[in-house]
Amino acid sequence: MKAGEYEVKTYSLAIRGWYRLIRGIIRFLLRLLSRLEVEGLEHIPDQGPYLLVTNHLHWLDPPVMLAVLPHRAYVFAAEKWERNLVLGPLFRSLDAIFVQRGEVDRKALRRALAVLRGGGVLGLAPEGTRSKTGALQQGRGGAAYLAYQAGVKLVPAVAVGQKHLFPSLWRFRRAKVRVVFGPPFEPPPVEGKVRAAHLHAFTEEIMYRLAAMLPPEYRGVYADVTEKRPDLVEFYEKNLPVKQAFHRKG
Repeated sequence: MKAGEYEVKTYSLAIRGWYRLIRGIIRFLLRLLSRLEVEGLEHIPDQGPYLLVTNHLHWLDPPVMLAVLPHRAYVFAAEKWERNLVLGPLFRSLDAIFVQRGEVDRKALRRALAVLRGGGVLGLAPEGTRSKTGALQQGRGGAAYLAYQAGVKLVPAVAVGQKHLFPSLWRFRRAKVRVVFGPPFEPPPVEGKVRAAHLHAFTEEIMYRLAAMLPPEYRGVYADVTEKRPDLVEFYEKNLPVKQAFHRKG
């Protein structure tokens, strides 16, 4: 095996051990402190590999997804947290993939591909970082690149309401936190080598799918989804019957 490569192994979807304990604690706290609603679990494949692509509006997004996803997932964490005295050991214990922001981190990409090629679940936000506007930012090419390289399906998921959790508790109320999973989809076939144009086009597809699943106020730079991709809006209205309630109450 060459230096820098990762041994090919099987990544189980089973939730066990320390991961199960942490997940259980988070689930308990979410149920206690919020009104958690989860829809679309029937869209999640029974087996891996797959790429879970999500919006990223709040620091609570990863814990919420960890708590509701019925499979063991591997996620990215900013390299700065690896040196944190509290979060560093916690993230390492959960096998988080530390990534250097603002550059192509080939070591992190190799680890991510190893998870997918080993049959596991990899979760990431295509935006690359938490939104500073409270709505979708411009998507980056990482998710599209991984999907093409590993040849895996993608499962879209959106969550809203997390930012209201703590302010609501100060008013002795429980905020509604809603998570919705959509049907899986795959990268379109490409003849020959996958090029930058293909990655850009598929990144836009991913982001517009997430936008179509979100309430209008969370769509951000993809607010034009109703004009540019009415097919996606119609698709999710048909395949996610809870979408209208999600938009009214999210």
